Amino acid sequence: MAVRAVTIDFWGTLLYDGPGSDNRYKRRRLADFASILTEAGVEVSAAALDRAYEQSASTLGRIWMQNRDVPVEQHVRAILDQVDPRLAGGLAPERLGALVRAYADPALAVPPTVDDGALGALQALAARGLTLAVVSNIMRSPGSTLRKILAHYRLLPYFSVLTFSDECRIRKPDPEIFRLTLRETGIDVEEAVHVGDDPTLDVAGAHAAGMRAIQVTSGASRAKGTLKPEATIPRLAGLPEALARLDGGG
Repeated sequence: MAVRAVTIDFWGTLLYDGPGSDNRYKRRRLADFASILTEAGVEVSAAALDRAYEQSASTLGRIWMQNRDVPVEQHVRAILDQVDPRLAGGLAPERLGALVRAYADPALAVPPTVDDGALGALQALAARGLTLAVVSNIMRSPGSTLRKILAHYRLLPYFSVLTFSDECRIRKPDPEIFRLTLRETGIDVEEAVHVGDDPTLDVAGAHAAGMRAIQVTSGASRAKGTLKPEATIPRLAGLPEALARLDGGG
């Protein structure tokens, strides 16, 4: 069946950096946390904040293992709870808001690296009249920040739908995150292809939703999945040609 819609992953696909690179912003986040808490009259050592940040990963991991997600305010509360379970409740709303911004925004100062073929690929697909969407899990940076990064690289206008796990509360590989995205586009799963780098989250997830999948293989550490994609490409520059082959046009 002819392809009418293409959904694309963020980390490791549109952005060359993989999801683990989001942790590079940890130092900036924690330095800002310390300043905000000090202004609120709460002194927390750098070591205690570091431990709390790492321990919050266990809290998030338990949620993520169920293919579910939460807003980043809950990330911040998870960190604060590790410092003192009473801390978040004792902060004024504006202080908590400042902490959420300090947690969410560092990637805007030093954005992750974009795939230099992404813009050209999106332009080519849009010229064919394809509907384009983002389907992506977040790590520590929320969907609101990832939108701004896409805008920074002039990619945002090409997407009619953007689905991030913290906003819909569902994580890949749950097929529902793909299905709800396609419901917004009005296009059937049989007419859609998902593009991503992870064999489980992207390939297996898309297949479970009834979609075809193209795997980006630029991440050398990515293991081969048991469910094979319909096509593989090293970078997004190869996407227009790969889609043409799926459509029988090349």
